[in-house]
Amino acid sequence: MPKLAKELGALAVSKLTEPGLHFVGVVPGLALQVTATGARSWTLRVVIAGKRRDMGLGGYPEVTLAAARDKAREARELIRQGVDPIQRQQAAQSALRAAMAEALTFKECATAYMKAHRAGWKNAKHAQQWENTLKQHAFPIIGELLVRDVKLVQVLAVLEPIWTTTNETAVRLRGRIELVLDWAAARGLRDGLNPARWRGHLDKLLPKPSKVNKAEHHAALPIGDVGAFMVRLRAAEGMGARALEFTILTAARSGEARGATWAEIDLEAKLWTVPGERMKAGKEHRVPLSAEALALLKSLPRMAGSELVFPAPRGGMLSDMTLAAVLRRMEVPAVPHGFRSTFRDWAAERTAYPRDVAEMALAHAIGDKVEAAYRRGDLFEKRRLMMADWAQFLGRPEVKGNVIDMQSKRA
Repeated sequence: MPKLAKELGALAVSKLTEPGLHFVGVVPGLALQVTATGARSWTLRVVIAGKRRDMGLGGYPEVTLAAARDKAREARELIRQGVDPIQRQQAAQSALRAAMAEALTFKECATAYMKAHRAGWKNAKHAQQWENTLKQHAFPIIGELLVRDVKLVQVLAVLEPIWTTTNETAVRLRGRIELVLDWAAARGLRDGLNPARWRGHLDKLLPKPSKVNKAEHHAALPIGDVGAFMVRLRAAEGMGARALEFTILTAARSGEARGATWAEIDLEAKLWTVPGERMKAGKEHRVPLSAEALALLKSLPRMAGSELVFPAPRGGMLSDMTLAAVLRRMEVPAVPHGFRSTFRDWAAERTAYPRDVAEMALAHAIGDKVEAAYRRGDLFEKRRLMMADWAQFLGRPEVKGNVIDMQSKRA
């Protein structure tokens, strides 16, 4: 046992400022360590299994003299019992660090999942949809829960309020929660079956989406009214009206048209190539440009510093609401996306073009996977003829004659 130093009181300890090791008495080996910078901490010098060791007992004055003596006595008692207090202390700290590393909340896991997978998502909009649905519906209920504590009752608390009212959103949200929880399980942050899984689990507790998710059709103009509408649209001013006109002529989604750049347009080849990252299916889409679409493009002014075909007045891309506002001002009971339905109805009811040609024009995936696997072409030349016919149809307003009552006329 080391020689016992002279006992120092609390006042004497507070005056120890000389760098070095100052033994304070009462408990053998207990000393106050003072560094060259003036920092002070407690150290217990002991012999464990024949080796001299120094054990930290905490900083001074956070740990008082009395508390340091109590800690020192406890450590020496453990040594007498054959326990290494330094090793026990290190094990406790290691376990604490490990527990903290595993104690991630659902929100932290969701954020990490999105960061890890963002590069693989097809566009920024998809990432934004992920963030929005989780932030609005999941985080307020389970965001601050440790991910290992998310159970069935919590998942249902998120999904049940919106399952029958906004089912499409709820279905996507369920899938996203499932993916986050699977990610957490793969990282060792939770155990057991995923409480957000559908098959054989939530499908027994929630109604099938097909039973509650009634398809909402986009408001569209009848085939016979679109020609007269185009006359009015072409008389309307503004970039929004031109973007809507181009959207209709090409049967494109409004986002594809609004985001079109001049680099995608080949006026000579009469071709618009939409890159895969801007397509819903994630695949490049070639759009044949009719004479009317080409004339529209050639008439457009170009904004300095912008590559967009249809830039907003202050730069950047037009919003979807801009196109919808054009229709509202014209008092037309339709939405921009509805003109794709009008195009599809026209192709089916007014032409002899095969169904697949129209589906390709709309950039829809072929339903039959076997057929899709063998088909290499995109029916481009057939689509070129179809889009030319569509443009000509749009330029011929249908005259609706009055119905004459022949009986009254004879009378």
